[in-house]
Amino acid sequence: MSMDMTTVGEPGLLDTLQHEVAVFARRAEQTRLGGVGQVRNSMDRAAYLLLNRLDKEGPMGVKALAASMGIDSSTVTRQVAPLVDTGLVKRTSHPEDGRAVVLQLSPRGQSRLEEVRSSRRQLMDELTHDWAPEEREAFCTLLTRFNSALSARMAMPGNEPSNAS
Repeated sequence: MSMDMTTVGEPGLLDTLQHEVAVFARRAEQTRLGGVGQVRNSMDRAAYLLLNRLDKEGPMGVKALAASMGIDSSTVTRQVAPLVDTGLVKRTSHPEDGRAVVLQLSPRGQSRLEEVRSSRRQLMDELTHDWAPEEREAFCTLLTRFNSALSARMAMPGNEPSNAS
């Protein structure tokens, strides 16, 4: 958008921000920002986020996974079932409590996740190819900060997560 934000004023700037976030959300859903090539759109958002969380944080139970993602346990259970069925996630016994079930990324899941990450990384490179490294870094910093603010807001009483991913 070629609008000079300094002349818009605070309400105008916030209107522009909310509009651009809405457009981004719609375009992200339409394209699913899935990547490029054969891997494009080959993994839905919920699966990607679950696999990514298990990769980054290691094996964990459904409740811990749900809490770390800010969604409820029933949603995680529903979303992880096809990942177990396809062999991307495996259920194992908790090392200290054999009765408890722990979810962990399988070797197949790790391989698939890296394939999707690589494709998505390539898409991000294509979309920002003409950005300076400092612009990419600033965008990442601000988007992370924005997502953190949304997460904090969802954690406030009265803003409990719904069953959506």
